[in-house]
Amino acid sequence: MRCSHCGAMIPDDQMVCPRCGTEVQIVPDYNPLDDVLAREVKGSVEGATRQIETDDIRRYRRDDRTKNVNSTRVLSREEMDRIRDQRRRSGSRKTSGNVGRGTDELQRKQQGTGELRGQKRNTGAMRTQRQDTAELRRLRQQKRLEAAKRKRRKLLITLFILLALIIAGVYLVYVNSYTSMVNKGYQAIQSGDYDAAENYFNRAISKDRSRPDAYTGYAEIYVDQDDYESAEDVFLSAIETQPTNVEIYRAAIEFYMETEQPAKVSALLEDCEDQNVLSAVSSYLSSAPVFTPEEGTYNEVQQIMITSETGGDIYYTTDGTDPTVETGTKYEEPVLIQTEGKVEIRAIAVNANGIPSTVASATYTIEFPIVNAPAVTPSTGQYTEPTQITITVPEGYTAYYTMDGSTPDPESSSTEKYTGPVDMPENTQTIFNAILVNDQNGKATEMTTRNYITTD
Repeated sequence: MRCSHCGAMIPDDQMVCPRCGTEVQIVPDYNPLDDVLAREVKGSVEGATRQIETDDIRRYRRDDRTKNVNSTRVLSREEMDRIRDQRRRSGSRKTSGNVGRGTDELQRKQQGTGELRGQKRNTGAMRTQRQDTAELRRLRQQKRLEAAKRKRRKLLITLFILLALIIAGVYLVYVNSYTSMVNKGYQAIQSGDYDAAENYFNRAISKDRSRPDAYTGYAEIYVDQDDYESAEDVFLSAIETQPTNVEIYRAAIEFYMETEQPAKVSALLEDCEDQNVLSAVSSYLSSAPVFTPEEGTYNEVQQIMITSETGGDIYYTTDGTDPTVETGTKYEEPVLIQTEGKVEIRAIAVNANGIPSTVASATYTIEFPIVNAPAVTPSTGQYTEPTQITITVPEGYTAYYTMDGSTPDPESSSTEKYTGPVDMPENTQTIFNAILVNDQNGKATEMTTRNYITTD
């Protein structure tokens, strides 16, 4: 069906034009008024109906179409009475036959008008019923749309409230969370409020004592005040209660590196007994040097080798002080100990990451063996014939002697170096003293004394 107002197509199950909104009105295909008008035009009774009257009716229809293009106008009773009255007045001027014929015609018109009114009433009832059905359908659809809108509105409100509650809950959880406490602690440090910072970090530690961030922040309070010892105690105390916590060990190592105390890294790890921790921080391990041979007392010159399991450079001292990269001697060949006495060697190993090991030390005592007093011949006595004095000199020794009774001293002018047999003086008494001196260490043996008397 097409709208007669705008020409749009209207679905069969709708009573309102979807484009212009004009209400569709149903009229029957048969219109009795058209028959009436046709009979008036043809006029079975001349003069019963005037042209003016037909024009009036058509004007009424035209006016009615102007008002509603989709409706058929029905003449009211007053209009029909006026039309009949006009016809009567016009019929009085005609012949009686014509009057009778006009009267019959008028009756047929009245009867047709009555039928038309009945049909109009039926058509109006049908149209009203269809309009009521379409209106009911429209109202139901509108109610469904409104109910859907209300449902969506309630759902959106519920979702908004739920989202607001979730956001509020997340905010409350975050405000009191470990991370929030740590962040607030650092903010307090920046503002110089160390008491508040300490409070925040303690609260964070109470929430999770295994995480390192709060300990690092706590130590930062003391670092900011140049109190490195107290900062170190923060980590040491945490490690003491959690000796297997890898992350706290990492935090302590980072503290030592940032504060330029790498030597303390090895001391920290040396006390660690957990292999998981040592494996996790293996790049920071620097094993203390090992000495070969082991420390002890030796009776000859020693060559000491120094090695480290973790490799790297080795630095050592022999004066009893702790070596550093700056003050120590870099180990490149075995350390030679050739002086009799006690020597302490201290050494460190520095790994590839610049971490020095703990100081290792070893003490060596060198005591060269002392031979017995030298053998001197002949023995003490009186001699009447010329005789030579002989000293037995072992390998590695040099003999020295005097003939005036003084103690031999290689540095003294009265002491002679023994190079072979010495003639015994004649007609005199001679006190002959002799010693042996070790060629390596210069140590002298006990002195041998002989008393010679010579006569003719």
